[in-house]
Amino acid sequence: MPELPEVEITARRLDEALRGVPIDGALAPGINALKTFDPPLEALAGRAVDGVRRRGKHLVVDVEGGLAVLVHLMSAGRLQLFDTRASLRDRTSRLLVRLQDGRELRLREFGTKQAAWVKVLRAEALEEDDALATLGPDAWPDPPPLRELLAEQGARPLHAVLRDQRVVAGVGRSWVDEILWTAALSPFKRPDDLDDAEAEALREAILDRLGGALEHYERTVRLPIPDKLPMPLEVHRHNGQPCPRCGTAIEAVHYEDYVLCYCPQEQTGGRVLKDRRLSRLLK
Repeated sequence: MPELPEVEITARRLDEALRGVPIDGALAPGINALKTFDPPLEALAGRAVDGVRRRGKHLVVDVEGGLAVLVHLMSAGRLQLFDTRASLRDRTSRLLVRLQDGRELRLREFGTKQAAWVKVLRAEALEEDDALATLGPDAWPDPPPLRELLAEQGARPLHAVLRDQRVVAGVGRSWVDEILWTAALSPFKRPDDLDDAEAEALREAILDRLGGALEHYERTVRLPIPDKLPMPLEVHRHNGQPCPRCGTAIEAVHYEDYVLCYCPQEQTGGRVLKDRRLSRLLK
């Protein structure tokens, strides 16, 4: 799933390319992706793009005249700019925003789940929409006071709390592994057990890994935005490979739809957590 760094670089590149460009019209070939009807999609026609920005893992396309297009890419969506227009028979297309200069802003989704969605909202109602109103503070560029915030989460595992968009917005399965490894914290540590030093290490790790990813993308990502971004991951999905710091083999815990990776030497006191595919997790 695209997370904060990936969505942020997408917003930056699209904003640079689209600001001030008039919209010719918009279509929703993947009708299930469009979650609103008032204002209608047709209301975008004839209005210019005011800008593109990010909120959590969401993209917001601000449109002239007080409209906004709110997009969530979910796990397999991509918002990309093309020089030519797609056929309505393109099975990956969920939304086509056709521009008067002949280009097209296209929401594409790979796979069969069709979970990506779009809402056309009035600008004054944007922040009141459930998708944004329930978000916690952004993880970057100014993380919230973590010790106080996480202490309210009780016994939930730290890796689950940091991925909860209602607590901190923007972090998901990939970057939570990187952040916890950088902070040398167990993914299963209780968030209410963090001391001051650990909370500060976690905050610095969030800034370091998310900010570092964005610096990497600024150097490497240009239009057209690729389907797969060159994510600078050191731990996530690197199970079996040596830890970049200590050389211990990276271990993994597999869940039904994702994998959690960690260094046992630096994060769990040398303990290898049993894989959920085989037995219950050792605590």
